[in-house]
Amino acid sequence: MIEQHASVTNGLELLLEVMPPRVRDALALHAQRDELIEVVLDLGRPPEARFPDHMEELSAEQVAGADLDHVTTRVGTFGKDNRAGIERTLHRISAMRNRAGTIIGLTCRVGRALFGTVDILRDVIESGKSLLLLGRPGIGKTTLLREAARVLADATGKRVVVVDTSNEIAGDGDIPHPGIGHARRMQVPTPSEQHAVMIEAVENHMPEVIVIDEIGTEAEALAARTIAERGVQLIATAHGNTLDNLLRNPTLADLLGGIQAVTLSDEEARRRGTQKTVLERRAPPTFDVLVEIQERDRLAVHHDVASVVDSFLRGAPLTPELRTRTADGGIEIRQAAPPASPPGAESQPPAVVPRRRRRPLRIFPYAINRDRLEQAIRACEVPVHLVTSLDDADVVLTLKSHEKYQSRHLREALARGVPLHVLRNNTVTQMAYFLRGFFNRGERGAAETAALREVEAGVREAIEQARPVELAPQNTYVRRLQHQLAERHGLVTHSTGAEPHRRVVIYPA
Repeated sequence: MIEQHASVTNGLELLLEVMPPRVRDALALHAQRDELIEVVLDLGRPPEARFPDHMEELSAEQVAGADLDHVTTRVGTFGKDNRAGIERTLHRISAMRNRAGTIIGLTCRVGRALFGTVDILRDVIESGKSLLLLGRPGIGKTTLLREAARVLADATGKRVVVVDTSNEIAGDGDIPHPGIGHARRMQVPTPSEQHAVMIEAVENHMPEVIVIDEIGTEAEALAARTIAERGVQLIATAHGNTLDNLLRNPTLADLLGGIQAVTLSDEEARRRGTQKTVLERRAPPTFDVLVEIQERDRLAVHHDVASVVDSFLRGAPLTPELRTRTADGGIEIRQAAPPASPPGAESQPPAVVPRRRRRPLRIFPYAINRDRLEQAIRACEVPVHLVTSLDDADVVLTLKSHEKYQSRHLREALARGVPLHVLRNNTVTQMAYFLRGFFNRGERGAAETAALREVEAGVREAIEQARPVELAPQNTYVRRLQHQLAERHGLVTHSTGAEPHRRVVIYPA
């Protein structure tokens, strides 16, 4: 059953009570008071009210020091992050100070708790998988966290602990806002101690779920990994808007498993159709699911973060599941279509490229002869666009002689996570070899996977029936893989027959 959107309470009256009298009077009967976002009080300027579509001055009289004192003496204590609140509300009062530490400005933000925002992600949240939310400031990340804590604590009865660094999830004061339901809240003395409180929550309070707002440091990312490895479900937000820019953030990339450069053997690089040095995921991701909040009622969901990151590092386009809340309150879920092909791509022969790639490969050629590369593209009849900016590139193509010196462009490509492909020399033959290998690698990979599955079945048969098992003919490279896999099980193998019918025979121990 889908909950309807409704305010629990915005406690606006409590916020107005701490305002200077002329500000309170101006807002008390304002036609758009229920849409108020924040009140700004800057010393020596008129007080301002900000609404979703405009800003207006509330009085011609300028804000004086006495006005600021009127507010600060009626709210909670300001922490080291220069934030205070009003007990049992979600309102946030943020201070600006001069060099001497005196408050010269206040931003008084209206906090609202809503029911019904979590319906669009409820199945993911209740699945027990760890969930990371991304999105620009003000898009609704904290609201979703609050709702997730309430739903898991009240509807599923789980032990939920909220690590509340700035009191934005559960409000100011010792008693948390009812918007988190029966979840428990741990406050953080200073932002620099958030990672320590995260670990303390696990060690002292036996939670099944931990909810955290804004993971932003390496220590917090490490604490999140420690929590996940203990089997606790994590629901958190992080600095960043999309999966790819989070991966390129060296501080937070570990949340998705991190990235490392790996040097492949000549045979493996040839099998993959890539350069010898490639980028791969370093470790299992901390989070199972990543959600990009594009708009308040539109989300992009990346299920199985490990597989998504692996595919992205191999140059595949991101195609998340799109979830949209419709006008009638329903939820529409659909798989995103791959990026559209640029004009002219439709004329390419459809059988040339594996079906998984629906748009041209964008190559940034560095120290590569462009005319020869275009000649190779025409000869191979593959959909490729040559680009002049790393921002537009799917891969960088360069020469072995240049890879060794790691120029600024190549270092920048590696830092951004753009795959680097290396050719031995600047010839049409080498370029064509790379292109054919790249566009056929998916088909080769499927054939090799089937051949290795045949080995596993052959090993079982050889052991169970105590007799030799002959496999289907394969090329030299696949036969070598089959030998290695069978030998790991302690069995003896031999190749028999003449090419192209040469095949592996597995003998029982």
